[in-house]
Amino acid sequence: MYQKDCYHKPVLLAESLEGLSINPEGTYVDATFGGGGHSRALLERLGEKGKLYAFDQDKDAFSQNPIDDPRLVFIDGNFRHIRRLLRFYGVREVDGVLADFGVSSHQLDAGERGFSTRYEGPLDMRMNQEQPLSAYTVVNTYEVEALTRIFYQYGELSQGKQIAQTLCSYREEQPIETTSTLKEVVQKFLPKGKEYKVLAQIYQALRIEVNQELGALEEFLLQLPEIVKVGGRISLISYHSLEDRLVKRFIRDGQFSGEAQKDFYGNLIVPFKRVGKAITPSAEEIKENNRSRSAKLRIGERIEML
Repeated sequence: MYQKDCYHKPVLLAESLEGLSINPEGTYVDATFGGGGHSRALLERLGEKGKLYAFDQDKDAFSQNPIDDPRLVFIDGNFRHIRRLLRFYGVREVDGVLADFGVSSHQLDAGERGFSTRYEGPLDMRMNQEQPLSAYTVVNTYEVEALTRIFYQYGELSQGKQIAQTLCSYREEQPIETTSTLKEVVQKFLPKGKEYKVLAQIYQALRIEVNQELGALEEFLLQLPEIVKVGGRISLISYHSLEDRLVKRFIRDGQFSGEAQKDFYGNLIVPFKRVGKAITPSAEEIKENNRSRSAKLRIGERIEML
């Protein structure tokens, strides 16, 4: 059976795997390997001829949690390149794709990565540590207008402009280099009783910008109709409304804005059909893993587009 993983406890594990309706001899993708929890459990459900391709752009992910299984191929890359990278391995169609878009527990608990609101660390927040753009660059070089857009759009912060102005004023005297300094500079915007919530929104905004998360997610979703075979499933876990909105609209409409296409008879022309309603963690799971509290799982099944 699956063993608990200290690197990252997989969220909605049973529900996400059940949503895939796994064929033991099929080919699957774990687009976000993380701590490997979903991959390990998926491998347990695959037979000898089954195959799993796991993606992660964070080099720490697989090195910290290696899986020695001939049925697993680990791909060091961003899931936004899923089609091209799979074709490199000769794979054109798969039976299902699973993705958990959250930041791993390891990334949150490793202060030196800069993701944590609790631990001291440099302003980094890069999931791919080889990329040039970091949270330090964003905070210390972006103009007020750009920072304002980020805080409004990605953090959904009503005081986005004031926060941006405060950061720009502070950095005129000295750069903002660490997470603790950032917290100190924005302290006046953290209302009593909601300090963590607002700080988490600020971090979320910076992290999304640094890693271009929403753009990567859109690119990833748009490739799924080409790689998931008819009858195959997608099982996608989101953690905030910006991600979930994209996933929901894609499964429902096959696109992210505007009206879904319809045929002559008014039937929707979409690549996936929704399977059930959105699934959220049970009270028991939230009690065991508080980081699962905002998770939302959506499942879709690939259908023939006439």
